[in-house]
Amino acid sequence: MPTNGSDRPETDFPRGVGAPATRALAAAGYTRLDQLADVPAAELAALHGVGPKALRVLGEALAERGRSLG
Repeated sequence: MPTNGSDRPETDFPRGVGAPATRALAAAGYTRLDQLADVPAAELAALHGVGPKALRVLGEALAERGRSLG
């Protein structure tokens, strides 16, 4: 998984999404915010490292684009 010189994979997720959540999402194949549209929040929450804050930040970022988590 490509990195940007830190432990965070390269993604376009908002900065408020922590490194553990970013790594968990990337490991599950999600590296772009738009890929998360319509994915059930419960499915993402089941990933180790993805907590309520990450889900809130991702949901808000998707809402800015007129999209949402499933």
